[in-house]
Amino acid sequence: MMKNHPSAARQEGVVLLLCLIVLVVLLAGGVAVIRSMNTSLFAAGNIAFKRDLVNQGEQALSKVTTDFKAGGPLAATSTLATNVPASNYSAVQLVANASGIPNVLLTTGAASGADISGATFTPTGADMSGVLAGTSGAASGITIRYVIDRLCNATGAASIGKCAYTPSSGDVAGGSSQLPASKRPLTTLLAVYRVSVRITGPRGTQVFLQSSFTKPE
Repeated sequence: MMKNHPSAARQEGVVLLLCLIVLVVLLAGGVAVIRSMNTSLFAAGNIAFKRDLVNQGEQALSKVTTDFKAGGPLAATSTLATNVPASNYSAVQLVANASGIPNVLLTTGAASGADISGATFTPTGADMSGVLAGTSGAASGITIRYVIDRLCNATGAASIGKCAYTPSSGDVAGGSSQLPASKRPLTTLLAVYRVSVRITGPRGTQVFLQSSFTKPE
């Protein structure tokens, strides 16, 4: 004679419940993994986009280098004593924010900002266009704006007390005279110039670059 076993029926119900719980846990884990992958892909895309904009900004640095070379609009030392708005050049250090970015680059529309002497500097040089990967460049949506400022507190010829300058041989004591000629301090005063670049990409993304340099006389 067959007998019913109620306990066996109850055990089968418990197994089903445990299977459902395991399935829910696996589903939640799968969703978490997918979200994590999407976040990682988004972050990697942003990093790649930022690097591309940094590379675009090298165009401005290259142009500035050319402008300071012989034959360029900023080649003559006498020219650098005063502002040259057409070349985005200020002979006086520009007022900057806490991050060191000149305020003239933080304005929307036409660029304009103050220098540390209180005068207003308005660069008139045209913005440069970047080239977005996979496009012809005409509609890339990338614009490059830059300014150059001499780290001086007034216009005129560069001089000690007025400008930041590179050390000369008279400023260094100790054993510097024993260094190879290529590593000795310079014997002439060289004013320091700063170039700041703002690259604006699609969706209002902005990247800033900055570098300082001297101009051999």
